Amino acid sequence: MSQRLLFVCLGNICRSPTAENIMNHLLAQANLQEQISCDSAGTGDYHLGEPPDRRMTKAAKQQGITLRGRARQLQALDLKNFDLILAMDQENYRDILSLDPAGQYAHKVRLICEFCSRHADIEVPDPYFGGAEGFDYVIDLLLDACEGLLNSLQLKS
Repeated sequence: MSQRLLFVCLGNICRSPTAENIMNHLLAQANLQEQISCDSAGTGDYHLGEPPDRRMTKAAKQQGITLRGRARQLQALDLKNFDLILAMDQENYRDILSLDPAGQYAHKVRLICEFCSRHADIEVPDPYFGGAEGFDYVIDLLLDACEGLLNSLQLKS
């Protein structure tokens, strides 16, 4: 039975699709694509159907990672359907939990930076309104978080 991971940010064009594709990249390297599947979503509906941000795509490509996917909005059903839901920041975390007023799925929701080993950040900053260095930093931060997440999942299995 495979584990299903969902990465969540605000618009689903920068941080969450990057985390999804980094994780898929790491899973392919570890030959674990059959055991763990990934998706991403946004809490907002600003960019529905759009591909990942071109600046993020460029920054990821420099690290050998291809960004794929189309933006979609988080649905309440996602909380039931995924095993682990990873929020990029506190606001995303609260928005995810607001879809679950009874708290039935709260145990599945975590901040992705909890899995970092090289960075002390507690949130993944949104690079959308900044320059190229912000996108590069988010790639580095998410690589750290996804490596830690993969280690955590492998220890549990």
